[in-house]
Amino acid sequence: MRRLRAWCFRSLVSKSNQQNHPKRSKEEAMENQKQTDNGADHKEKLVNSSSSHATNIVLNHDFSGGLHSWHPNCCDGFVVSADSGHPEAKSAGNNYAVVNNRKECWQGLEQDITGRISPGSTYVVSACVGVSGPLQGSADVLATLKLEYQGSATNFLLIGRISVSNGRWETLDGKFSLSTMPDRVVFYLEGPSPGVDILIKSVVISSSSPKECQNGSSGNVNLGDENIILNPKFDDGLNNWSGRGCKIVLHDSMGDGKIVPQTGKVFASATERTQSWNGIQQDVTGRLQRKLAYEATAVVRIFGNNVTSSDVRATLWVQSPNQREQYIGIANVQATDKDWAQLQGKFLLNGSPSKVVVYLEGPPAGTDILLNSLVVKHAERVPPSPPPVIENPAFGVNIIENSNLSKGTNGWFPLGNCTLSVGTGSPHILPPMARDGLGPHEPLSGRYILVTKRTQTWMGPAQMIGDKLKLFLTYQVSAWVRTGAGATGPQNVNIALGVDNQWVNGGQVEASDNRWHEIGGSFRIEKQPSKVMVYVQGPAPGVDLMVAGVQIFPVDRQARFKYLKRQTDKIRKRDVVLKFSGLDSSSLLGCFVKVKQTQNSFPFGTCISRTNIDNEDFVDFFVKNFNWAVFGNELKWYWTEPQKGNFNYKDADELVDLCKSHNIAIRGHCIFWEVVDTVQQWIRSLSQNDLATAVQSRLTDLLTRYKGKFMHYDVNNEMLHGSFYQDKLGKDIRAKMFKSANQLDPSATLFVNDYHVEDGCDTRSSPERYIEHILDLQQQGAPVGGIGIQGHIDSPVGPIVCSALDKLGILGLPIWFTELDVSSVNEHVRADDLEVMLREGFANPAVEGIMMWGFWELFMSRQNSHLVNAEGDVNEAGKRYLELKKEWLSQAHGHIDEQGEFIFRGFQGTYSIEIATAPKKLAKTFVVGQGESPVEVPIAL
Repeated sequence: MRRLRAWCFRSLVSKSNQQNHPKRSKEEAMENQKQTDNGADHKEKLVNSSSSHATNIVLNHDFSGGLHSWHPNCCDGFVVSADSGHPEAKSAGNNYAVVNNRKECWQGLEQDITGRISPGSTYVVSACVGVSGPLQGSADVLATLKLEYQGSATNFLLIGRISVSNGRWETLDGKFSLSTMPDRVVFYLEGPSPGVDILIKSVVISSSSPKECQNGSSGNVNLGDENIILNPKFDDGLNNWSGRGCKIVLHDSMGDGKIVPQTGKVFASATERTQSWNGIQQDVTGRLQRKLAYEATAVVRIFGNNVTSSDVRATLWVQSPNQREQYIGIANVQATDKDWAQLQGKFLLNGSPSKVVVYLEGPPAGTDILLNSLVVKHAERVPPSPPPVIENPAFGVNIIENSNLSKGTNGWFPLGNCTLSVGTGSPHILPPMARDGLGPHEPLSGRYILVTKRTQTWMGPAQMIGDKLKLFLTYQVSAWVRTGAGATGPQNVNIALGVDNQWVNGGQVEASDNRWHEIGGSFRIEKQPSKVMVYVQGPAPGVDLMVAGVQIFPVDRQARFKYLKRQTDKIRKRDVVLKFSGLDSSSLLGCFVKVKQTQNSFPFGTCISRTNIDNEDFVDFFVKNFNWAVFGNELKWYWTEPQKGNFNYKDADELVDLCKSHNIAIRGHCIFWEVVDTVQQWIRSLSQNDLATAVQSRLTDLLTRYKGKFMHYDVNNEMLHGSFYQDKLGKDIRAKMFKSANQLDPSATLFVNDYHVEDGCDTRSSPERYIEHILDLQQQGAPVGGIGIQGHIDSPVGPIVCSALDKLGILGLPIWFTELDVSSVNEHVRADDLEVMLREGFANPAVEGIMMWGFWELFMSRQNSHLVNAEGDVNEAGKRYLELKKEWLSQAHGHIDEQGEFIFRGFQGTYSIEIATAPKKLAKTFVVGQGESPVEVPIAL
């Protein structure tokens, strides 16, 4: 695939919350059970090419000819011979290259391989590498391709990486395949920090083309790695293929000979398309096995209708034996009329369908979809990434140079043609959210940067910090900010990072009232960038900006966890007095008692969808590890009434029945959704009177049907980020929704629900804004009973999350995390993120429940956020969740005292007890309910 180097880096930057976050994606991804994995090419199992019988395309692969055919990239290099007596040469056993005098991480050793590779073929890479230099731990060595295209930007493709320590040789493995042939292809090794030498003993790159399925019976399930698509490259014409609502045609060329196959002799087009869902399809019924993950790869492009670029999607249409239909999104790619593009993604079937069809769709009517090849095969399992090794993390140490401005503006520079100067009069105290995490420090200096002559919103003070950052460390951001002359109202102020020219959100605040405001946020970088700049921006042009005490420091999560454990014991545990009766005191005294908690009553829940419950492995994990549930889409209005009068409650009914059978409580998500893009077209087109009638009918239908079955309802989702119903029906419609819902089902607690409340990265949904919003609803008589914080968060920092919870806690309403998920390419880091959120929630007295937004791979709204892999293996994040659930179960043992009592301190929930009396052992159960004071539990023997 052609990828810009900056794209590769951007895709691995964990914190990317933007001011105008395209929030619909988290729900929309679950509508139709979207199961995409745009990073699947990074997930292939790496194969050691030394076992391949194919020819090595690398010249002088073992450096027996010195550095012939190799070139150091902006650095120096030499070869150490096996008989040189050099220590590494002795361990290497033969020649090896040394790349030294490296001033940048991207500098290394390269070789031009342009004339030795072909598009469409898969190449396996294996390099024996080492490092030498000032390292206390290990360094990553990367294998990279540089792809040069005449007249366009140079692209970079990461092939693989390996962590290497001083004195050790390691094998770096990887794969690559190019859909098109660049003008120049250069292979090179790079990665370690400047000053660290790269050692290379050998490099092998060999062709390893994937096997393809030959003609066979469509009734045989494919359990191996062969392609389940028949006639995948159209070698047998259009056999096994058909048009989905359109015609398909075979070509050897199109566009006056300008379009030719990327591989093979022919390609197919889906033409005369009149709908976006029209395309080319193949019936694959009987060739897929349920509960197996499959990977699809297609080579596609578009043609005609004056459309130069369009989204092309691979979709699976599935029909169950009871005629239920499901559309599974496999993958999508932005295709053009200029070149072939590779579309790649993963999917999984939970049930046993009666019919399955894979097809391509997406471009507007009149535009042809061209397909050169399609491969669908069992996805290879990928070993998890190891935990990152971070040398000298320097927790709590500010990496900003001249933060106190004692040297004027040294270290800072103006971004744009604004002017920087130093003023006095800013706060001397640290911003509250930074106090717990920052190490030993002096009071702030009281000096601030004054930014004037700003002509663009992005202008402000800036500093380069790339050489001070460490991969996979979570950094907290803190500062005081204030607006000055030129402001005519509240101004948004943002601490941002430019990571290889990608904007990363470090925190935002709305500044007003001519006073100083705390700004706080966080970020993490998971791919080595070439440069990182921090800058402060946001106010309108012409508005002066003041910035004081900028702090960026790595967070010590383990230290925070120790504090949270103590808080949890105070808040979630009770003193329990077991009072025994039924035997005389002499028989009871000294009897041994063993107490074990079997279930914590605190709500830990998850999102589920109708398609999930066809998978018994999913259901088993769900019912064993969660006691609450919420439905991804099945209760939303666009699902229950997609067209006017066409109702679908069957999916929700089946989910309700499942939860009831396992005594699992349910949240109702959601009655309405205020964001216009989530509203069905037939509702958008209604007149004001008809819309008001439809709203009331929706309330009546839903809450009457499920009266008493849902413990909570999110009444009008995301009111801080949308206003469809309010714009159409007036401001009081929101309060009316709450009032009507309460009248129809008084037993349900009614929630507000919104996102980016807890992470400091969105001024529209700051805790202060949320509080104003809730108070406004209450003043209109809305019976708001709970506060929903969705919790779709990146690189969470405990004090920032805690600050938001404490602010909202003043309202006295129960707070729930309603849609929690965290994301990282590294499972261990993802586990740490999840632990932050679970511990912060469980240790805060205002939080009364935590719901996760799913747990199973391919059924999550965000990439790299799952706890269980597609085929049922619990990953590191899932193991961490289970460990915490176990930690939050109490156990105690001892002897009954003279008063006939046994006293212990434990979490709320269900317990079993064993009592060893003289004649026999007795077993009982009891429940510890909510409360703070000691609870007496009578145990009759």
